Amino acid sequence: MRSRYAAFAVEDEAYLLRTWHPGTRPPRVEFERGMRWTGLEIEEVSGGTSFHTAGTVAFRARYAYRGQPGELREKSRFERHEGAWVYVDGVVGG
Repeated sequence: MRSRYAAFAVEDEAYLLRTWHPGTRPPRVEFERGMRWTGLEIEEVSGGTSFHTAGTVAFRARYAYRGQPGELREKSRFERHEGAWVYVDGVVGG
């Protein structure tokens, strides 16, 4: 989760696509002009250890959009795919 947040912050599309589940991966990642990510707080983690095949991460990501502060809350689902953890989807506000 932290590495994907960092990839959004530096607009690393290749990394984001590589760590996205092939069943839900978009053809490309659209970055919002004027968006600056300013912080990440992990609120809850479920599963996701070496003994699991799935897990969830609830987080709060802070940003500034065209100078206005805001935050994104999401509960993200991850699955192990070909030996690596990949993002499946998430519920915004969750």
